[in-house]
Amino acid sequence: MPKSSRKQIDADEKKILWELQKNSKESIDKIAKKCSFSRQKVWRIIKRLEDNKTIWGYHAVVDNEKINIKSYVMLLKRTNEPIGANIDKIIKDSLAEIGKQVGVNVQVNSYLHGIYDWMFCFTAEDIRQAKKFSEVLTREFSKYIAEIHILEEIFPLKKCESINPNLDKLKEYF
Repeated sequence: MPKSSRKQIDADEKKILWELQKNSKESIDKIAKKCSFSRQKVWRIIKRLEDNKTIWGYHAVVDNEKINIKSYVMLLKRTNEPIGANIDKIIKDSLAEIGKQVGVNVQVNSYLHGIYDWMFCFTAEDIRQAKKFSEVLTREFSKYIAEIHILEEIFPLKKCESINPNLDKLKEYF
């Protein structure tokens, strides 16, 4: 008879994932204490989640204003033209390469269900670079793109479970 049911294992994994999403730099000891698990159990679960690719990686949450970059969201509507083999260009991260060529760092590349079909979250020095990225994408994939909208982030209140330590600055916008 197994020590833990699949349901219990899933619940334990979710607790640990929640803590890692709040602060991936947190020590295993602190995560274990918050979840009421042993240090070894937390380490084993994290290792298993990394091995089975539930955890893809870790990253820092950065104040873009301090490094003089801005965040953008690009929403795309597709045409009815089938993508076919060109999907490989999207899957194989060539969009990130296109971004690098124009000074844009593509952080999120997602296929969507809803009004829009694709979304990119990226950083750039300014709106000119963001527009240049849009132009290059339009040129490269023109027969697949019906519409592109670029949104500029004005003030992030929360990113990746981290609350902006400068929330009072938001008042300057009102």
